Amino acid sequence: MSKDSKATKQKQQAKILSFVPTAEYYFTKGVKAYNRRDFHKAKKYFLRALQLEPGEPMITCQLAVLYTEIGEYQQSNRLLHSILDDLDEELFECHYFLANNYAHLGLFKDAHHHAKLYLELEPYGEFTEDTEDLLQLLTLEADEIEDDDFYEHDDLIVQQEHARSLLESGHFPKAIEVLNSIIENYPEYWSAYNNLALAYFYLGEPIKAFEILNDVQEKNPGNLHAMCNRLVFAYYQQDSDEVNKLKAVLEKIKPLSIDHQYKLGTTFALVKEYDLAYTWLRKLQKQGYEGEGAYYYWLAYSAYFTGHEQIAHQVWNKVLEINPEKEGFEPWSEDKEKYTGFEEHIPSIMKKLDSEYVEERLFAIFLISVSQQRDEILATVLQKNNKKFSSLEREYLSFIKSSNDDVVDFPAHETAEVLYKYHHPIGSVESGMYLLWFTICLKMNQDDFTLKNKQGWAAAVEYSWYQLREEKITQSALANKYGISTSTIQKYVKAVKKILD
Repeated sequence: MSKDSKATKQKQQAKILSFVPTAEYYFTKGVKAYNRRDFHKAKKYFLRALQLEPGEPMITCQLAVLYTEIGEYQQSNRLLHSILDDLDEELFECHYFLANNYAHLGLFKDAHHHAKLYLELEPYGEFTEDTEDLLQLLTLEADEIEDDDFYEHDDLIVQQEHARSLLESGHFPKAIEVLNSIIENYPEYWSAYNNLALAYFYLGEPIKAFEILNDVQEKNPGNLHAMCNRLVFAYYQQDSDEVNKLKAVLEKIKPLSIDHQYKLGTTFALVKEYDLAYTWLRKLQKQGYEGEGAYYYWLAYSAYFTGHEQIAHQVWNKVLEINPEKEGFEPWSEDKEKYTGFEEHIPSIMKKLDSEYVEERLFAIFLISVSQQRDEILATVLQKNNKKFSSLEREYLSFIKSSNDDVVDFPAHETAEVLYKYHHPIGSVESGMYLLWFTICLKMNQDDFTLKNKQGWAAAVEYSWYQLREEKITQSALANKYGISTSTIQKYVKAVKKILD
């Protein structure tokens, strides 16, 4: 046998070893990046490790510590509480990290509680000395002011932050619950009213939203946040007269408050008045203002669309440092339109899947089905095995996974697909229509409805949605749009009304 043939035989017998990175692999890389203070990479690695091993408390804890390091205290707290509640109640250092976070947030009552708890549970722990120092600082703060004043607004701030987080993640029904609770306890806390109006508007209930804003402006004349929200609502309802009137008023306002300057800047950016937006947001930057991710996001957009491209690129680096998942949302991206909807925003989908409301979770499953990253998201969702899912949701996931080939039909999904033909990408406003449809689906599932015309349901849902938003549309126009008869849409509109009533 020749040398060549022997080598060939050895090559044929050789084994090919595949490399499959584990959670431990990514965790180790994350720790190394964290120690180099490369927080962007560390966050990426820890999130990947957590995706591969979601129940591992040490990975979750390290990610929480990283969030503290980059100033995302609320996100850190959510992870730390989840460890103590669900993963490992004996990971006592979580109480120290919570105390530290709450102190940074100015929630001294909670900081004091967790610091004392850590010392009781771990009197000789790694962070005992640091905790004692923190308690001493908290005691000094308390000596400066009355104890009642010191703790008076802790609960309010916690609830408001919780409501804001729910709004940002699209959990509108739950946000409404929290905000109504705040208003009941603090009837003159106008910020809660304004956020409540936003929640109702994004749920497709503009009448209720405007009623709330009217109430605010009657009881608290000149409330800038209420005026800004009115402008945003009018813009999304394409009410050009109201937009021009409100814009003319807001242009003349020159607030001294940083909070009001930020609100004006982001409001103008939302309605694509980028010159006005850039004036206020850039002014804040020059004053040394350091906001959250949303601030830099809108500053980058307003800078780019006013010709300040170098500033836009510099600011966008800050956006990605705070929120790496925003990659692909750049204002200069040629494919930007593909990324403007919920269906391509994975964090929004994942948060909706964890909602307390079934209709939001059904909506999230639909978003998965139309996402370009469907298979990757599905794999993650199926691996987690969410215990909140009902039999209907599991059936829906099975239907999506099967690529619709192994199941005869799934009317809820098929009607949503008809809506998607005419309403995509799905933004915050459009999401209200889909939530309306999945709310109807739940009732239909309970009452065993027999109507099966998906075009009829889609047309009736759109018509009802327009009515909720006080937008004029005729049933005959929608019948033509969906290729059905006027009598058919009338029948389905009556069915929707009966369900909603």
